[in-house]
Amino acid sequence: MTYFIISTLLFLAAIVIIYWIHNQYHLDVIVEPAFPPADAPLISICIPARNEENNIRRCVESALGQDYPNIEVVVLDDRSTDSTLTQLIEIASRDSRLLPIRGNELPAGWAGKPHALFQASAAAHGEWLCFVDADTFLAPNAISACYAKAIKTEADMFTTMNEQILGSFWEKVVMPLVMTALSVGFSPRKVNDPNSRDAIANGQFIMIRRAVYNDIGGHEKVKDQIVEDKAISEQVKWNGHRLVVADGMKVIRTRMYTDLPSMWEGWTKNIYLGLSGHPAMLLLGAFGATLALIAALFLPLWTLLGINWLFNGGEWLAGAIIVQSLLVWGWLLYLRAKAARGMNISAWYALTTPLGAGVFAAMMLTSAWKVLSGQGVTWRGRKYHSK
Repeated sequence: MTYFIISTLLFLAAIVIIYWIHNQYHLDVIVEPAFPPADAPLISICIPARNEENNIRRCVESALGQDYPNIEVVVLDDRSTDSTLTQLIEIASRDSRLLPIRGNELPAGWAGKPHALFQASAAAHGEWLCFVDADTFLAPNAISACYAKAIKTEADMFTTMNEQILGSFWEKVVMPLVMTALSVGFSPRKVNDPNSRDAIANGQFIMIRRAVYNDIGGHEKVKDQIVEDKAISEQVKWNGHRLVVADGMKVIRTRMYTDLPSMWEGWTKNIYLGLSGHPAMLLLGAFGATLALIAALFLPLWTLLGINWLFNGGEWLAGAIIVQSLLVWGWLLYLRAKAARGMNISAWYALTTPLGAGVFAAMMLTSAWKVLSGQGVTWRGRKYHSK
């Protein structure tokens, strides 16, 4: 009976926890396709690019292909060593709306991306600035749709969560779990609540009124921040401006990583730099990721223990434990399959949950160790250390 009681408590706790984890993604503001506005202020699309030869053409051409009638595209080549700048010059020769800029050397005290966006915004003329990552691709109506929703929601800064393009096996295994973890850490409803201090933005796509950008000091205000999107969203909201995060999956797509090494480097960097000033939170996250891995591995063991007990005289109590374990396992697989379908991949990837949890836990633990040991991380050929 003791084993049955323990199993029942675990069963109830697991059902509640799994449900809670998978029901934190509340993006109530959804970007819908919209016609170009009749009175269209100039929007400057600013793109930072460092060694982006595989993405830059598609990104820039999608920006130039907008149905929004009044845009300029400013691309800051952040001293690339590949063909990024060559491609930009070739595209600019065919479309005068594109302004490619060769970036200056990184000054002391600046992080790479804030400095790139600082330079791009200085060359832009728009009433609105739209920061777009080089691995992000806009549907032809993306700017029209996002501008319309920004005006409707009275946003001063408007950012979107985008469809993630997942091509390789490891992307499909790990990225859905990472996105679920992010939804637990940051509540869109709190971000969109003016009375809450919660603030976050997705640097893949940010629209901000130029007047507000100037008022908060622009990227110079957050010049030393690697996770500059969150930092600038805090400046916007904490200074009394309206911050809105929306679901932009119908009009914007992003391919963050293409394989396990790039994904490992990118997410380890994000975790390390995002939480380097909060080691207690980082340790808590690492502990939580480890627990998630242990739980995922324990579920099949739970069933096997019940079966073993059944064949050794456990009778109906052992049968009940087996049913409980299978219900929990089935509940988790159902929700992971639903998450997989939401990211446009096969529901069968739900079966890789223990593997994905293992990689995610390893990334969290690696980041925690780098923070506690004082090591830095390398990103785009530059070395960064926590403060």
